[in-house]
Amino acid sequence: MKVTLITGASSGIGEVFARRLAARGENVVLVARSEEKLNALCNELGRAHNINCQTIALDLSEAGAARRLFAETERRGLEVDTLVNNAGFGSMGDFLSLDVERELNMIDLNVKSLVELTYLYLAAMRKRRRGHIVNVASTAAFQPVPYMATYAATKAFVLSFTEALWDENRAYNIRVMALCPGATETNFFSAAGVRKPPFRVAQTAEDVVATALRGLDRGKGHIISGWLNYVQTQAERLVPRSLVTRIAGKGMRSGLNIKTD
Repeated sequence: MKVTLITGASSGIGEVFARRLAARGENVVLVARSEEKLNALCNELGRAHNINCQTIALDLSEAGAARRLFAETERRGLEVDTLVNNAGFGSMGDFLSLDVERELNMIDLNVKSLVELTYLYLAAMRKRRRGHIVNVASTAAFQPVPYMATYAATKAFVLSFTEALWDENRAYNIRVMALCPGATETNFFSAAGVRKPPFRVAQTAEDVVATALRGLDRGKGHIISGWLNYVQTQAERLVPRSLVTRIAGKGMRSGLNIKTD
C-alpha cells in the first residue's frame, strides 16, 4: 500500500500535514510519542476522508528508533511514497544555562533521526524512481541565533543536507525539499519552556503547510513560509554575518528578558 509517513504528527505542523494530505485522499502513517493523540487523529481522518490511516507510537530520539520505524513499515507492507520529517524540538536560553543532555537529545532527533530516516526511505524511492521527502527546517537555518544556538545549528544542517539531496535525486524523479517556517502558532515555545518572543509574528500551521505543498509541487529545494520571513532571510545576505548574529542576539535578549553582566 502506498502511504505518506509523517513524523511529529500528533500536533502542530505535523498534524496539519496529516489533515491536508488525508483530505487529498492520501493514505497516511502518523508517527509521534503520544499513542492516544495519534489514535484519536487517525480515527477522525479515516472516517472523514475514507482513507487508510495507521499509527506508530515511537520516540524517534531514542537510539535505533529510526530503524525500528522502517522495519515496522516494511512488516506492514507499506510503500512510503512521501516522507515528512517533521519531528523535532527546540530550546532557548544562554547555552550554559540549558540541560546539555536535552541539547544532545535535540541533535539526536532534529539531525540524526532525520538523516537515518531519509537514508532508509530514499533507498526504496530510488529503486522505484519516484518519491517525495519534506524535511522541516526553519528560518533559523539561515543565520546563527544566539540563545537558540543548538536549535538553529540543527536546522542549518537540515537545510544544507536537504538542498544537497535535492540535486542528487532530481534525475531519479524524487523531490526533496526543506520547509523553512518562521515562528508558527504551535506548541513549539511551550515545549521549549519559554514564551514566544514578542518581536516575532507567528504564522498559522495551516499557512505553513499550504506553502510547503506548493513548493513541493514546484520541485523546489527549499521554501520559506511567509513573505516577511522571505524578505528577512534575503536581507540578511546583504550584511556581514557577524552583524546579523549581533542583531539576532540583541533581539533574543530583549525578547527573553536576558540580562548580561
